[in-house]
Amino acid sequence: MQCGQCGYSGCEPYAAAIVEGRADINQCPPGDDDGIRSIATLLGIEPKPLNTRHGLPKPRVVAVIDENLCIGCTFCIRACPVDAIVGAAKQMHTVLTGECTGCELCMAPCPMDCIAMVPVVELQGTAENSADALKRKADHARSRYQFRQQRLSLDKTKNKETTVSPLTDEIYPQDHFAGRNCADSRKHDIVQAALRRAAAMRAQINK
Repeated sequence: MQCGQCGYSGCEPYAAAIVEGRADINQCPPGDDDGIRSIATLLGIEPKPLNTRHGLPKPRVVAVIDENLCIGCTFCIRACPVDAIVGAAKQMHTVLTGECTGCELCMAPCPMDCIAMVPVVELQGTAENSADALKRKADHARSRYQFRQQRLSLDKTKNKETTVSPLTDEIYPQDHFAGRNCADSRKHDIVQAALRRAAAMRAQINK
């Protein structure tokens, strides 16, 4: 899922921390008791109850974007660990529900609060809950996450000489954003302008 609830940036870093003795086996709420038992079996140790300090198990959900409110800020796209959100700067975004893992990482960055988490059954009818089906989905999500990490690493290498603004698609020389406050201010101004446009649209609709 790559949700980070365990306290690590992803499932692989958490697994490495367990192996190295830096993390306990019961820090993954989405995995719940089944996940804890699987880890315990692999390590040849006794399972233990979920540490609820990291959260509680929830029904499987996927993200849905209210496309009438989306301002195309791209924040959710950059937050999604499995590239399950598609769209472009200043254009409406949408979620590929079949690829969404329900990690909820897209919700906090959204300035419009237009992302909701919806139960999988509500969108897809009868959910595939068999162990084999869930394993296939987990393997598929892991592959997408790994592909995204490789792509980001490649993009970082390619963009050493230039900086691309994710909000405007404009390319600037590397030293253009030498003072990061300039970039942060520009992003803030763009988002605020989009919020004002959205508020004006709402006011027009409500007249």
